Amino acid sequence: MAAIHITDIEAAINWWRAKKPSSDGLAACAEVQALAEIYGRLVYFHDSECDEERLPPSAMDAWLAWYASTPDAPCIAICSTSQGDALCKGCGRTFDEVQHWPVLTPTEKRITWRRITQEGTAWRFNRYAERARESSGIDHPQASEGKRS
Repeated sequence: MAAIHITDIEAAINWWRAKKPSSDGLAACAEVQALAEIYGRLVYFHDSECDEERLPPSAMDAWLAWYASTPDAPCIAICSTSQGDALCKGCGRTFDEVQHWPVLTPTEKRITWRRITQEGTAWRFNRYAERARESSGIDHPQASEGKRS
């Protein structure tokens, strides 16, 4: 059974807060309230994950709406699994994850996203991320550390 990580619940809450800000600074929209209840339980019980089967429909609907706003696949169109690698150098997914991506549930996809993000070894997180920052003109804090005035 797949579980939703607390960081995804928090990201969904923040997305909804930006999407439907409080009119009086106190009241939260129904989606934030539904997700906040789950978030609060996770914090109270010192859990980091919530089984997707146990989410109330209102919280699951709010989470799925946030999920729909996120990138679907981590692919950067450099797939080394097609060359026989067990782990793709481009996106960090396993051969099975690449092959079965279209049939994975949103929760299973987020589990994979979390793992590859934490590992941070795929080219999407280093070589090509640096090139994307350079071409967009975004200055990365680490890039300026080695520069002398």
